[in-house]
Amino acid sequence: MKTIGEVLQGGIDYLEKRGVEGARSSMQALMAHVLEVNRTWIYLHMADPMTEEQLAPLRELLRSRGQGTPLQHLLGEVEFYRRSFRSDARALIPRPETEELVELALREVKGAGGGLRVLDMGCGSGVIGITLALELHALKLEVVMADISPVALDLALENATSLGAKVKLFRSDLFSAWQPAEQAEDTRIIPPAPFDLIVANLPYVPTNEKLSAEVQHDPATALFAGDDGLELIRRFVPQAMSYLAPGGRLLLEVGHDQGERVQRLMEESGYEEVALLKDLNGIARFPMGRRPAAVEENLSSSPVDEDAGNK
Repeated sequence: MKTIGEVLQGGIDYLEKRGVEGARSSMQALMAHVLEVNRTWIYLHMADPMTEEQLAPLRELLRSRGQGTPLQHLLGEVEFYRRSFRSDARALIPRPETEELVELALREVKGAGGGLRVLDMGCGSGVIGITLALELHALKLEVVMADISPVALDLALENATSLGAKVKLFRSDLFSAWQPAEQAEDTRIIPPAPFDLIVANLPYVPTNEKLSAEVQHDPATALFAGDDGLELIRRFVPQAMSYLAPGGRLLLEVGHDQGERVQRLMEESGYEEVALLKDLNGIARFPMGRRPAAVEENLSSSPVDEDAGNK
């Protein structure tokens, strides 16, 4: 009968031979998951034997990990901003850079008073909007989350419920849910009041870009956005202006080589104080801009101010 230490090292060797990044941490996490213990416990019990009842599920998980299945999908959860979120193939696995996006959003909102309205567009599993709602609970802000994928919204709702976050969810292709449409009034949604902050981590991967085996497990709709990866962002940035309150801010996460192009797009769309902020690796990844206090357009006919009826 093999010991915990022998199984641990054997699993690490197996994953390393298959080129799995972070083989040691992956094996530790899988073993802790199967044994229902933490990683410290494992190293305090390296000489303990493992039963076949314990080894059987571990082998299956190890095989899947070696084939490129993301660790988060195998564990069914992902850590984000010190909280555990459910994670599976319904939505994009949040990246470390997105925690930095949340930090920037918190910085923008924390100095303001209560009653602010925040939109998380393309919310996926909900990590951004839910984290903001929980971190800023004392400010009594209203958090709205939208996504085109109904299954992603299901996952976001599960996360919001399990973590006790008060949010509103909408299925929408960008702002389509709130735009007037040629349909019966009783099928329309009342447009939202203007937002003080809109945060978005939209798909930005070029269609022909080669992805790792792990990233390929994410939904294609959450990854790809045309030949240069900016197809969706080019639609979104000008539209977002009409949904921001005067002085409201738009904050985005984009690809490693897209920052300057999105910065120019924001400037051309009429945003003020446009800045391109860097992540911890020095990559210019977070374009941000402010809606002017007065915009040269007839906002009385904008989607925000029109009465589109009740759904």
